[in-house]
Amino acid sequence: MRAHWLAVAAVFAAAPATAQELKIGLGAMARSVDPHFYNSGPDVANMLHVFDKLVLQDEKQGLVAGLATSWKAVDATTWEVKLREGVTFHDGSPFTADDVAFTVKRAVDVPRSGSPFSLYVNTIKEVVVKGPHLVHLTTAEPAPLLPWDISTFGIISKKHGAAAATEDYNSGKAAIGTGPYKLVSYSPNERIVLQRNDAYWGLKEPWTKVTFSLIANQASRTAALLAGDVDAIDTVATQDIARLKSTAGVGLWPSLSNRVIYLIQDSHRDVAEHIRDADGKPMTVNPLKDPRVRQALSLSIAREALVERIMEGEGVPTGQLVPPGLFGHDPSLETPAQNFDAAKKLLADAGYPKGFQLTLHGSNGRYLNDAKITQAIGQMFVRAGVATTVETLPRAIFGTRGNEFGFSVGLFGWGTDTGEAASPLKALIRTRDAAGAGASNRGRYSNPRIDAVIVDALRTIDDKKREALLQQATRMAMEDGAIIPLDFQVNTWATRGAIVWAPRTDEFTLAMSARPK
Repeated sequence: MRAHWLAVAAVFAAAPATAQELKIGLGAMARSVDPHFYNSGPDVANMLHVFDKLVLQDEKQGLVAGLATSWKAVDATTWEVKLREGVTFHDGSPFTADDVAFTVKRAVDVPRSGSPFSLYVNTIKEVVVKGPHLVHLTTAEPAPLLPWDISTFGIISKKHGAAAATEDYNSGKAAIGTGPYKLVSYSPNERIVLQRNDAYWGLKEPWTKVTFSLIANQASRTAALLAGDVDAIDTVATQDIARLKSTAGVGLWPSLSNRVIYLIQDSHRDVAEHIRDADGKPMTVNPLKDPRVRQALSLSIAREALVERIMEGEGVPTGQLVPPGLFGHDPSLETPAQNFDAAKKLLADAGYPKGFQLTLHGSNGRYLNDAKITQAIGQMFVRAGVATTVETLPRAIFGTRGNEFGFSVGLFGWGTDTGEAASPLKALIRTRDAAGAGASNRGRYSNPRIDAVIVDALRTIDDKKREALLQQATRMAMEDGAIIPLDFQVNTWATRGAIVWAPRTDEFTLAMSARPK
């Protein structure tokens, strides 16, 4: 496969030869240029411009060749990966198997990372270099999802990364990848400027320069597009969609996202930091340790109303981890209906007939309408008998406190990196451990019975049996109230002028998704 973005190449005609600049307004920006620092949508999207992965994902998250041209299991615990020849880093140095071995070792543990890639990288026990462009990836046990795991993290240069810290990537010193663009500059929470890599191994990009600007406010993002300050924007505000549809010269490009919006519940602490009893006094017992309480909170939420009234229909209510069409989705799992009577009974059965007091936390500007959703859920909790105070925080502050387990109940989102249910099960549901399991389990939920099913699924080669195990683990987690899924977002990008866009289920905003008509 000679082209980097095969699905995009199939949709768009060849780009004109004239040099062009592309300006994109972002709702959220990468925390770092370091490709292994933080596993979040904005960070991975930014990474894909400068750094390639061994295996890439198309806009529907199908696997396509990247720096690896082929991969196959040669025995139960060994995968043979053939590497693309003739690829060079941005400084002209050759890409070889040594860079792969160095990357796998480095990506496991990056200092100060609140959301590491370790849950994917740790699948690999050893990288055995068999030649300049051939590696064997060995695993401690059968790993049928390894091709998906290696489609999550970027490959870095051993030459430039051997003594590099995250700061060296952010400054540009170590940001030497094999991707379609070179880093010009990175200004945190402001802008990222890229220059086309004319020596790129894949499809040549039409844009000689790309500028990503952070425009966190939804109305300001739309205004910037209409004023011509930017050529494209992501996460179009739901309230602006009708207006933009009727605006000449504007194109809208929607896609159902794999991102589940959900609530974490701190079922780990013996005493919850943000919970008081009905009279406002400290509690000696954390009510969220009781699955009946966790289910009561879930039953108090009207998911359909959240989507229809707050998201203006731009979402799909859910009671599970991945949307229809993704491997591991369970069609038998129904979306819970709001039921205040059942919620109150569960609270009473758990010993809280008068409820309790709770602070519900959410972000303001990280996800579509996140602050409004958090406020609405708080009101629903109140009607179920849980006196709720809502606190929404700016994205950066919210993320930091979430990584430090600073919330009793909080609104988060998870994009399924690999396009199948093992991703959220491993990251959100499994018990946290030093090997990377539960890396984003911010409620520190733990259930050994569910862990065992997840681990069994990760070892199962047969696709049908593995999917059944993933579905079983999902049902068990939902019945136990591990997290509270709410909905899957529908994301919309908007462009102006003669630009077409290939929307992605992973929500990544990529210059490679844009082409001139």
